[in-house]
Amino acid sequence: MNLIKRNWSNVPTVPNLFDDFFNREFFNWGNNNYSSTSTTVPSVNIKENADAYEVQVAAPGMDKNDFEIKLDGNLLTISSSKKDNNETKGENFTRREFSYQSFRRSFELPKDVVDQDNIQAKYENGLLKLTIPKKEEVKQKPPRLIEIT
Repeated sequence: MNLIKRNWSNVPTVPNLFDDFFNREFFNWGNNNYSSTSTTVPSVNIKENADAYEVQVAAPGMDKNDFEIKLDGNLLTISSSKKDNNETKGENFTRREFSYQSFRRSFELPKDVVDQDNIQAKYENGLLKLTIPKKEEVKQKPPRLIEIT
């Protein structure tokens, strides 16, 4: 008979197992679009190409007038607020429904890279698209052949 020494320090204790189980976000199936206050935050894609940065904000059900886009120095802030107030009156009842949605996302743009005067925004099919052009002097120039003399 061989005696085997076990290291029990790596095995979680029962209280730790329960704490871990109940403290995790059990019903968050990998969706990180919710803040700690259980409000939705739209997904954002940022893509850089040679000429510009492209920002896409997924915000279905909104209208272009619901958005506010501010550039303060190098800080780009995209915010939105939408209020709905529906009232239905019947013979023996009145039903009122109120809803309010808002979000704010801020991004710091690279210093001295962005052409701030030519930023464009367009809202189409639930997607807010911003095109943030780069200054001419920072755009990557195509390779050129240097002639040997």
